[in-house]
Amino acid sequence: MRRLALLCLLCLLTVSGCRQAADQSAAAIATAAPKRQAADLEAASAVASRFLEAWQSGDFAAMHDLLTFRNRELTSFTEFRDLYQNAQDTMALDSMEFRPRTLTGDGRVLTFQYAMTFKSRILGRFSDPDRRLQLVIDPGADAWRIAWSPADVFAEMGQGARLIFEEQVPGRANIYDRYGKILADQNGRVVTVLVDNRHIPDREICFGALAEASGKSVEFFRDLFNVRSGADWIVDAGILEATDYIETGDRLKSDCGAEFQQQPTRRYLDGALLPHVIGHVGYPDPEEIAGLEAIGFDAETIIGKAGIEASMNRTLAGQPGGRLSLVGADGRRIRVLSEVRSRIPESLWLTIDAGLQAAVVRLLTAAYENGTWAADSPGAAVLVMDVHNGEILALFSHPTFDANILNPFPIVGRATATEALEALTEDERLPMLNRAAQGAYPTGSVMKGMTAIAALESGVYDDDTRYHCIGSWAYGADIRYDWLRSGHGIMSVQTGITNSCNPFFYEAGFRLNAKDPWLLPSYAVKLGLGNSTGINQIPEVTGIAPSPDNVTRYTGLPWSYAHAVNLSIGQGEVLASPLQMLRLYAVIANGGYLLRPHLVRERGILDQRTRVAEREVMLDTQFDPANLAIIRRGMCDVVSSYTGTAAHQFYNSPLRDVGVCGKTGTAQVPGDDKRPHSWFIAYAPAKEPQIAIVTMVENAGEGSAVAAPLTREILEYYYFGSS
Repeated sequence: MRRLALLCLLCLLTVSGCRQAADQSAAAIATAAPKRQAADLEAASAVASRFLEAWQSGDFAAMHDLLTFRNRELTSFTEFRDLYQNAQDTMALDSMEFRPRTLTGDGRVLTFQYAMTFKSRILGRFSDPDRRLQLVIDPGADAWRIAWSPADVFAEMGQGARLIFEEQVPGRANIYDRYGKILADQNGRVVTVLVDNRHIPDREICFGALAEASGKSVEFFRDLFNVRSGADWIVDAGILEATDYIETGDRLKSDCGAEFQQQPTRRYLDGALLPHVIGHVGYPDPEEIAGLEAIGFDAETIIGKAGIEASMNRTLAGQPGGRLSLVGADGRRIRVLSEVRSRIPESLWLTIDAGLQAAVVRLLTAAYENGTWAADSPGAAVLVMDVHNGEILALFSHPTFDANILNPFPIVGRATATEALEALTEDERLPMLNRAAQGAYPTGSVMKGMTAIAALESGVYDDDTRYHCIGSWAYGADIRYDWLRSGHGIMSVQTGITNSCNPFFYEAGFRLNAKDPWLLPSYAVKLGLGNSTGINQIPEVTGIAPSPDNVTRYTGLPWSYAHAVNLSIGQGEVLASPLQMLRLYAVIANGGYLLRPHLVRERGILDQRTRVAEREVMLDTQFDPANLAIIRRGMCDVVSSYTGTAAHQFYNSPLRDVGVCGKTGTAQVPGDDKRPHSWFIAYAPAKEPQIAIVTMVENAGEGSAVAAPLTREILEYYYFGSS
């Protein structure tokens, strides 16, 4: 029954698929060996199918075994395998499917006609509908075998055509600040060296010239031209920076017959302005190559390696397209198999205000040049954020560095970049550390804002609570002192913040712990400490929010009142990044919303933009507005009241008309000879808060002496344009 069905199918296919008329096809079948014909046709069809199924699975050995003995003698397995493997690599092949169409012939030579659909990682699906395999009886096997030729890869390859893929890799898109100022573009220039392998005057002299120009070995170029490239290829011999091209271009032209093509490379217009935000580009690591190849890139692709360049790489890089063609020996394109346009990369508009960022850089740099504390301070961080939508307007980590030196083709020149990179890696201040998001620090008194929230929201304190500060706090033998040894007198939550009275907050931490050891730690976590802020576009630390279930891990001791008392003023085991603390104070300023911080505002092409930075409330704390108002009044008095810890720094500032509210912090650090970290966190305007700012200067001294005046200068630039 199966043989009869096959004969019927073959007759129908022959009628529809052969060039002969229907009566001629029937006559041909009738004159073939009638007793063996059905079995022979079925066997031939099975051999052809096994050959194609082996190709589908990449079993080149099984394919080679199905060739005639003569074919296997003429084409070694290695040559056969390499031909198919190279074709698959050129196609970026993922998979293939074949569909039999007809089997025709005279009984001695059969033609198996079929359609093949290829699926490419870059080109998607494309079909080659009219393909043929020739089958003959191989006397040595007394069975049907493939009478193979390179035409069985693609028909034109039987006449010497080559399968080529012309890659269309889009240029990397630009990065702008929120107002359209270019921060990163592709207007740097390098030169690609192209050499015709057929017309090199003296190969060894040429290889020597290329080695000297590129810094690679002569052996590398022997292998590139003699082994890895065809004899008639135009060989891409590598890339030269502009200065190297000027010095070696004439020699390469005379010794190699080289031609040159300019190509753009990444350029940061002010490389030291935002290296911790924008990041830099470079070659992929080995483990990244497979993923890049899956979407059409290769191991030489320049990708984002840090910062927004890395986190938004797919957007900035687009996706390659290309054209797959069969090209004759004369270079003429014979047939286009498939063509896909590249996906256009999209530019990014950051939330950053480049003018404000530049002012922060200038002011902080000047402070380090003139401050008496500067020699002892390895670094600092400043952030400015919109308290209503989480957009970061400025983010600076000092010391900075020029991101251009990390570019594989640095616009500053290779020698300059190498020297600067060596200095960067040897700098003990760790300039590549983004202190704003990756630095974890004791916070000192800026933690008092969190403690005040916990005390008021839990009911442990209220607006009428009073505490007599005598300059010290004691519980048994545990005696702790205020920064003002004479004490501050009668304190409330509001005045405790204004005067930064330590004993007031020691007592708050103690009472919170007595009510429930989890109370204070739970508010720390609720306000984002010990967790990621969700900024996404750059790496960050989670810090440490000590609690009854983790403090033993850090101290080896069980939780006690002492841990809560330490936490209440930002000392002990607690560690937080400036970004985390800024976000915490934004909650106070905006009425209780814990927001996701953003660095990327929009993406798009020219004026066709899509919003990226949408306001995202990660937690509506639902804090009592009256409690937040108490804390805000205390913060405003820090700057405007004569007892405020930062009032003297703002006394003659025009910011008094704007209204600035803030909190100083002086965080003790281990080591007898080390200065404390200097903190100041503020928001403005006082009546309708719009922005919040944090300034943290490592080992610089009191927050009121260093961080507060720096913050004042930055805010004066923001509101009045002076710096």
